[in-house]
Amino acid sequence: MAAAVVPALKHWRTTLERAEKFVSPVYSSHDCNLRSRLYRDSCPVAGLSSFLTPERLPYQEAIQQDFCPAQVGDSFGPTWWTCWFRVELTIPEAWVGQEVHFRWESDGEGMVWRDGEPVQGLTKEGEKTSYVLTERLGEGDPRSLTLYVEVACSGLLGAGKGTMIAAPDPEKMFQVSRAELALFHQDVHKLLVDLELLLGMAKGLGEDNQRSFQALYTANQIVNVCDPAQPETFLMAQDLASKFFGQRGGESQHTIHAMGHCHIDTAWLWPFKETVRKCARSWVTAVQLMERNPEFIFVCSQAQQLEWVKNQYPGLYSRLQEFACRGQFVPVGGTWVEMDGNLPSGEAMVRQFLQGQNFFLQEFGKMCSEFWLPDSFGYSAQLPQIMCNCGIRHFLTQKLSWNLVNSFPHHTFFWEGLDGSCVLAHFPPGDSYGMEGSVEEVLKTVAKNRDKGRTNHSAFLFGFGDGGGGPTQTMVDRLKRLCNTDGLPRPTLQLLSQTGQGRRLVLYGAERSARVRSRRGIGSVSASCMTWSCSAVWPWSEVPSFYTQQPSCRTSGGQPGSAPCHPPDFTRHLCGCPSQPSFFPPFWPSPSLALGPCRLLLLNQFHDVVTGSCIQLVAEEAMCHYEDIRSHGNTLLNTAAAALCAGEPGPEGLLIVNTLPWKRTEVLALPRPGGTHSLALVTVPSMGYAPAPALTSLQLLLPQQPVFVVRETDGSVTLDNGIIRVKLDPTGRLTSLVLVASDREAIAEGAVGNQFVLFDDVPLYWDAWDVMDYHLETRKPVLGQAGTLAVGTEGGVRGSAWFLLQISPNSRLSQEVVLDVGCPYVRFHTEVHWHEDHKFLKVEFPARVRSPQATYEVQFGHLQRPTHQNTSWDWARFEVWAHRWMDLSEHGFGLALLNDCKYGASVRGSVLSLSLLRAPKAPDATADMGRHEFTYALMPHKGSFQDAGVIQAAYSLNFPLLVLPTPGQVPMATWSAFSVSSPAVVLETVKQAESTPQGRTLVLRLYEAHGSHVDCWLRTSLPVQEAVLCDLLERRDPAGHLPFRDARLKLTFSPFQVQSLLVVLQAPLN
Repeated sequence: MAAAVVPALKHWRTTLERAEKFVSPVYSSHDCNLRSRLYRDSCPVAGLSSFLTPERLPYQEAIQQDFCPAQVGDSFGPTWWTCWFRVELTIPEAWVGQEVHFRWESDGEGMVWRDGEPVQGLTKEGEKTSYVLTERLGEGDPRSLTLYVEVACSGLLGAGKGTMIAAPDPEKMFQVSRAELALFHQDVHKLLVDLELLLGMAKGLGEDNQRSFQALYTANQIVNVCDPAQPETFLMAQDLASKFFGQRGGESQHTIHAMGHCHIDTAWLWPFKETVRKCARSWVTAVQLMERNPEFIFVCSQAQQLEWVKNQYPGLYSRLQEFACRGQFVPVGGTWVEMDGNLPSGEAMVRQFLQGQNFFLQEFGKMCSEFWLPDSFGYSAQLPQIMCNCGIRHFLTQKLSWNLVNSFPHHTFFWEGLDGSCVLAHFPPGDSYGMEGSVEEVLKTVAKNRDKGRTNHSAFLFGFGDGGGGPTQTMVDRLKRLCNTDGLPRPTLQLLSQTGQGRRLVLYGAERSARVRSRRGIGSVSASCMTWSCSAVWPWSEVPSFYTQQPSCRTSGGQPGSAPCHPPDFTRHLCGCPSQPSFFPPFWPSPSLALGPCRLLLLNQFHDVVTGSCIQLVAEEAMCHYEDIRSHGNTLLNTAAAALCAGEPGPEGLLIVNTLPWKRTEVLALPRPGGTHSLALVTVPSMGYAPAPALTSLQLLLPQQPVFVVRETDGSVTLDNGIIRVKLDPTGRLTSLVLVASDREAIAEGAVGNQFVLFDDVPLYWDAWDVMDYHLETRKPVLGQAGTLAVGTEGGVRGSAWFLLQISPNSRLSQEVVLDVGCPYVRFHTEVHWHEDHKFLKVEFPARVRSPQATYEVQFGHLQRPTHQNTSWDWARFEVWAHRWMDLSEHGFGLALLNDCKYGASVRGSVLSLSLLRAPKAPDATADMGRHEFTYALMPHKGSFQDAGVIQAAYSLNFPLLVLPTPGQVPMATWSAFSVSSPAVVLETVKQAESTPQGRTLVLRLYEAHGSHVDCWLRTSLPVQEAVLCDLLERRDPAGHLPFRDARLKLTFSPFQVQSLLVVLQAPLN
């Protein structure tokens, strides 16, 4: 008779550590450790050979290469190369009836190919080191087979030299440390999962919790009864675990909606082409999990990545579509890529949704209802309106958890945009989009939830991310085991519900708590969910610095990231509409022909590319993309110029094109014979063209006061055009800026503007990401040398002065300060040769203006931010992002700072500051190094910035008049396509509709820019057949017909509202 077990007192720590040692991988070589029994018998592979290449070859081409004998322990490389391995396997006869795995470990990411198809991603960092050959080896199954393993010479997170975010080590070598066949013990795996969860509950619930002790005692009992050397004891151990986990929780438990997820940065610490393979490795593994776990749901964003896989892995893509039909593979997000939420223009964001939603509809039969942006570095106040107009009703993000000083107060809430549009937003309380299904994470999701009592549902995104990898079977098993266990919230993998339109994703169960409001108040609103009004930017405590760095990653020809498409988009439509209103030239390309450049631009707006927080290789690829886009745009412009000549014979000429919706009179440098240029004052109607003035007409008297340039005896220079008077000291600093009509000085008394300042810029860790507050303590004015200021252009239509400035022993700057006739602002054309380490260059303008808040342009509008530091929320925004302008105004007067390609700004007190250049060293050691050109401008004004035309001035600075050489006779008359009656309304975009018969439909996008209710008339000289309102996806509004009479139609706007129109042109007469 067995002796009775005597109850014993248990010491918490020793009991816990005993159980931990029983499952710890550190002791896996010990016979008393359960993990040591996870794999039983093993045998080496029958044969191993390899082939090394610098290219990423397709499978069929790779297997035709010459493979050389290889063995475990061999090194291969260097970084970014690929090593293909041919693996010959022979399964022992004695393994019949058992689960057989192919085990592979390498420090490079791998992909297993079997019978010509990818079947498993392998990555040691992502805990995927085996491929299941068979779950039960049958009598008739083949014993010999050949696999290929494609191994990238880079890890899950690139190949940083020393640290993750360091620049890649170009000479890094890689190694295979394991290649074998082994028997997998499923019972051991289940017990390991159970014990990990029991120990997680014991530690997570704490020593003062009853359920915690129950978990610990159950784990201790399992250790007592389980002998790793005797598999027959496993059943009793499993029974103990099942009894514990079978104790159910109550109905009030918090529900966690666990979604398999694999965030893959479209480019970051690795190049774009490697991302294609990352997608395949990650998603083929998800397919394996979906096959083995019918309840497992995998969500996937970014249409670009899906298109890559469609083109390069068609077999895998077909499987994804198959599982999408089953409801297990769920496309989310609605955008082409997960773009940055601050830097792209409003139109660029619209195109992200337009291309993304159309792709998801075409490939998966439906559009997304949620915007998925877990990893972006900020969120525009206009995103709710853009989402609502693109069929999006929910928003998920995570990055707010990066805040160090101020914690965001909600996790589930209504997000209200600038115009009043609302979406239901969710921020997973677990503070991660890469959970692993542990008890600690599950408990954190509940504990950190800031909306307790208001919502009882949270999202839980599990799977290795950033560099891909995705979920593992162990993660799925953990969450399945915890599905309804007493003492814990309730994880559920069942995220699908039946609707009249089929199966869809119920995003984090929030519909149970509230319904979404639209801008017009449609739908009911639960009182339980709070509303966050984004009239102020969402807070960061360490400011994202990439609004300044790597300008080449977001500009093309000095224009903001979305600008390269603006002139070609407009000019394509314009050239079809000269004096023959029914004429549609055959060159007018369909939207599909422009799809490539457009999608390249959208690709570059990925949040680690447009921000420059990527390795040098990615930045160089982005520049190549911009060259392609620029080349395509130039081709369109040249073709447009030829079409506008309409085949008329005559000498070559010049056509001046205005792509903005207001009449412009500006000074242009026109090319002349012999390679020279002549300055001319030209007037071009709104969204139209005018012939360039003849050479003989350039000397005619100016209709306005000319620019006077005076050099004083002390070396200072004064520029005066009758609107503003600018005085520069002998070093080029601005000592006075006067609005002539009111004799109002804009520069603070005793101060100087255009003062360049240098800061030390050493973040705590995230070199290319953060600007820390303490950098402000290191301010050092850059002082110039008297006598370097010289007169450039001596007056007339233009006056200018220029100077040189030595920033440091390694960096220098040259600048031309330009004032044109009739222009309300002074421009600062700047060229910098920058060679610094961890330095930050800004320019400052102390203003004779006092206001508690400044105004900054954002997408389709503007918002105010404080100029003081009253609270920690104010102080944490010591630098903010802005687009083309910022303005500091008091009653009756203000000062605006415009720019053509900078995004970091601040107004502290009365000092306007524009961030110009940084010098981070990780992950790109060459970031910002070299030559830069940019322009900023200063505009003093009477009254409000709205009435003074600051918005129009900033547009004009960013979109210069186009000078197009024509191959034939230039049209003699001026012509305007569109004009808008109110200065509060901006006609932002004219493009061809994505789906249009015979190319006769245009899309016009307008927005209210002042923050007011306004009625306006849109006039056009085009032969309009029909005009109708549409959403941002170009879907007609059934009630949106617009009467068109007398070549105009009426539109009504509320503050910051964006409206889109479909304008159908009359068919050609022939």
